[in-house]
Amino acid sequence: MTTTISNRKGSAAGRIHVALIGCNHRTAPVELRERISFTQQQALDAADELRKQGILEEAVVLSTCNRSELYGVPSEGGEALTETMEDFFTSFHGLSQKDLSGKFYRWSGREAIHHLYRVAAGLDSMMLGEAEILGQLRTAYNQALEHGATGPVLNRVFQGALEVGKRVRAETELGARPMSVALAGVKLAERVFGSLKGKVALTVGAGAVAEQVLEQLRSRGIGNLQVVNRSFDRAADLAARMNGNAAPWESLETMLTQPDIIVASTGTGGVLTRKMIERAISARNGRPVFVVDLGVPRNVDPTAAGLYNLYLYNIDDLGEVVEQNKKAREAEIPRAEAIVGEQIAKFESWRAALEAVSIVDDLREHFHQHRQRLLEEKLKEMPEVSAEERQRIARITEELIERVLDEPAQRLQSGRGMRGRLGAVEALRHIFALDQRLDQGSERGSERTNFETYMKRSLDEGKD
Repeated sequence: MTTTISNRKGSAAGRIHVALIGCNHRTAPVELRERISFTQQQALDAADELRKQGILEEAVVLSTCNRSELYGVPSEGGEALTETMEDFFTSFHGLSQKDLSGKFYRWSGREAIHHLYRVAAGLDSMMLGEAEILGQLRTAYNQALEHGATGPVLNRVFQGALEVGKRVRAETELGARPMSVALAGVKLAERVFGSLKGKVALTVGAGAVAEQVLEQLRSRGIGNLQVVNRSFDRAADLAARMNGNAAPWESLETMLTQPDIIVASTGTGGVLTRKMIERAISARNGRPVFVVDLGVPRNVDPTAAGLYNLYLYNIDDLGEVVEQNKKAREAEIPRAEAIVGEQIAKFESWRAALEAVSIVDDLREHFHQHRQRLLEEKLKEMPEVSAEERQRIARITEELIERVLDEPAQRLQSGRGMRGRLGAVEALRHIFALDQRLDQGSERGSERTNFETYMKRSLDEGKD
């Protein structure tokens, strides 16, 4: 089912629609994903610009190492909405349509929400059931919320997504034994070295992923943990919690000569250049070094991959590790999908009730519009009708409309039995051509004002 687009100002609820465009590890390689990733500030700037241009009323950007996605509630409906969002996406990053041809996926309505809930559940991740994505989704949403970029629709949608993620992790084995980028990177290091006991490891970066890497390494008896970060205080704090050592950013190149394992996970591309790595390898007296680049944009110059005694892997190289660990969790997918389905049903019930209630307001406006025209027309033909009689006719016709709409309004407000009945609501909108009339809000307001002026003058004068 595709949800129709429109959020009309002046309507009690409007019609609810969510649109999505994005690309992920399935549709685009890391060298392209790093070109369209968003920093936290860029995500907020993009949301501001989308609303300023009138493309979206609500917007959330979710950007991680494996995906860049834009969720939005459009200002006005249109079949080409996702194309407009894609045009903005590419222009924001200074890319051409050719660069991203075939790399985007586009969803709208229920399909967009279904995708988001699967992301929150860890079902759409490179690592099935990964631990990081729920926190990344929560951060993206909270930042957009605090920035004022969200509204009632995306608030409801993303709160539902967070609930899905929590339930999947609490109620299924998919969450009990989560796979993470950090764990996959460490398992890859074990393939190269076998046991990691006694090895020296360096993390470049002190964020959440770096912390998870250090926890995994410490659990495997790593000999020495070192942390380098642009903020020395953060590096020192992380190192202290992991029983490791921190070093200032200025000593990064010197530090590269010591470790057996280097994990790069900063938010900045090009941190480790080929020249830096060449000099480090030269100073290592033939000792091999394992480097895993978990950053997007990539932290390590990819041209360094051909250097002797360097084992360089990026985030897309974790696929084989992922496949082996996926099988243990695949049996939990149906349970996780069931939770996703339950949450979508909750959202659909909320949407159905809200849209059904809004149609009563729309019908009221529709009936009053015809009442105004009819009274104006007929009272002009009856100059003998007194002011008191005119007022009484106006009250009776207004009361008639309210009586006709009272019972359906009460049923709709109770919300009972509305799930699955959006088709009936859509049929009513079509039968009464409500969308066409409600798109003429300024004209309708003018008609009502003119009618009220006419009735006041007529009542004051007691004649036409």
